[in-house]
Amino acid sequence: MEWHSRTDRSFARRRAALVAGVLGLLLAVGGCGASGDASGSNEKAADGKYAPSGKRAGAGTDADGAASSAEDRADGKPAGSKAAPKPGAAATHVIRTATLSVEVRSVPKAVAAARGVAEGAGGLVATENTERLDDTHETSHLVLRVPQDRFQEVLRELAGSGKLLSRTSNAKDVTDQVVDVDSRIATQRASVARVRELMDRAEKISDVVALEGELSSRQSDLESLLAQQSSLKDRTSLATITLDLTPPDAPDDDGRDEDTGFLDALGGGWDAFVTMLRWIAVAFGAAFPFLLTAALALMAGRVLRARRAARRAPAAPPSEAEGAPAP
Repeated sequence: MEWHSRTDRSFARRRAALVAGVLGLLLAVGGCGASGDASGSNEKAADGKYAPSGKRAGAGTDADGAASSAEDRADGKPAGSKAAPKPGAAATHVIRTATLSVEVRSVPKAVAAARGVAEGAGGLVATENTERLDDTHETSHLVLRVPQDRFQEVLRELAGSGKLLSRTSNAKDVTDQVVDVDSRIATQRASVARVRELMDRAEKISDVVALEGELSSRQSDLESLLAQQSSLKDRTSLATITLDLTPPDAPDDDGRDEDTGFLDALGGGWDAFVTMLRWIAVAFGAAFPFLLTAALALMAGRVLRARRAARRAPAAPPSEAEGAPAP
């Protein structure tokens, strides 16, 4: 009995020591976790990141997270899960252009109708050029800018305004170019911000001058990228339609085309003859001073030669002059 009692007491001591060791290990682990949380909270407090209402910025985030978790649980989704993005949700950027040539009865009315169609669709008339052919006929060249979602609708209305002579359409996908420009702009802005931070910290004038040159170069590159972004945004948001409006051939009183044979040939020949006479008159006027100078020089030369010949001629003998009788 005494041996059994000693064995029970030694087993109890070992069990108590084992339990004490496990409890000490658990307390040590808990103390480390608590100290880590306390240090993290102290760092956040030291940073001073508080919301405008006097609470820490993380409080609103935690509240929003709790609300979203509650909504997810109400919808039958596990807490913390995010909605998967829909396929094809990425925006595509396309540049659309079209060219139309339409024959209309009245060009001014067609121009007014095209302007109304473009402005009604939320677009504008970028360019308008009207040329008069004669007293009753004229042609017009229009460049219209319309929103992308109304492009096909406006194109159908313009093509149906008269007799369609020709039509071309083109679509160019520039999504990769837009994404590349946006990424380069973000990188360039970060680069400019870094250079400005270095300028704020610089103490030597030589460093400041070097950083100013680098900042100017990077800002110039950034402005160039912003101009490319603006151009791409304008061309992808508004489609371009080039519209040529022409009148039909002018008929005569009998409803037939005007005679384009003998009368036109006679008129063309007369115009050519008048043009030739005009060029001859111009050439003669240009050469007249030289011809006048040459004529005067020729007359002066003849007068001089006549005088020299008169001086060189010998005088006749007196006997021959008086008419003496022959022996």
